[in-house]
Amino acid sequence: MEVDVIVIYGGWFIGLAALFGLYMTWGIGANDVANAMGTSVGSGAITVKQAILIAAVFEFAGVILAGGQVTETVRKGIVDLDPFIEDPELLIYGMLSSLLAAGVWLMIASAKGWPVSTTHSIIGALVGFALVGIGQDAVQWTKVMQIVVSWIVSPLVGGSIAYLIMISIRHLILDTDNPFDNAKKWGPVYVFFVGFLISLVTLFKGLKHLDIEISTPMSFVWSAVIGFAVAFLGWLLIRNKERVLETDKKSAFPGVERVFAPMQVFTACAMAFAHGSNDVANGIGPLSAVVSIVQSGGEVAQTAGLPLWILVLGGIGIVVGLSTMGYRVMKTIGKKINDR
Repeated sequence: MEVDVIVIYGGWFIGLAALFGLYMTWGIGANDVANAMGTSVGSGAITVKQAILIAAVFEFAGVILAGGQVTETVRKGIVDLDPFIEDPELLIYGMLSSLLAAGVWLMIASAKGWPVSTTHSIIGALVGFALVGIGQDAVQWTKVMQIVVSWIVSPLVGGSIAYLIMISIRHLILDTDNPFDNAKKWGPVYVFFVGFLISLVTLFKGLKHLDIEISTPMSFVWSAVIGFAVAFLGWLLIRNKERVLETDKKSAFPGVERVFAPMQVFTACAMAFAHGSNDVANGIGPLSAVVSIVQSGGEVAQTAGLPLWILVLGGIGIVVGLSTMGYRVMKTIGKKINDR
């Protein structure tokens, strides 16, 4: 009987899942992408319109090139699929409910300008539906705890790396006798590492859903090539920057900021790409689960393909969300958190 429902109303289920998935990714764009772009906008390195353009290109690139890996975790890593084998329609209802619930919350938070985690939102919704639909045995608590631990580890690691980078900037640039020239000297080196690391992560894990396999040594080689290319582009952008009038070391800092401003565009691009490759899964993971069940005629499979149109839909939702309401959260991140 359940399978008959899926066969008869399968088109409606996919349509609703696509609509709710678009709504959820709209919320991701309005909130999470704004988190990523807020620092660059707040520093004055780029405008809001430029941030939207960068996000449109690099979020989309991240979604298409590297967006499939995390989707599997959201689709089947939080909720144990085995209890739903006999009731596949219940899993469809749960995924639809989770998308709608998380999307509504993100809309409220974005309207208020509150930076929140889309990952927290969708995982909480998935756990809630599993508890109500089946019970606590339907939740893969080990995986949930790993994700909870990552919420603690991520800011600690991010803060530590930011601290080390700032220490290196002070040592190599700010505290030297010639901050402006040293900024032009070392700036492309920092840009190289941005391009290298983003490329390495993408080549290592992100291209599997596109059936592109690259060996580990070649991943390092291509990442280095891309890193050097990005560093060269950064050098081109700053090579003609002229020194401002300096009376002492402190007065040279505005010139250093003028050197670093165009290079911050690269960090914005990297953040947009990394975000697209990771957080799009929060919206398209449940969507891909619904599509998989309907297209298989009610089979709850542990592995399933990820159609390209789902990734494209996720990318569209993210860009539209940032364009329409992302400025609220960007204003909070860029100007209201740090005391100026």
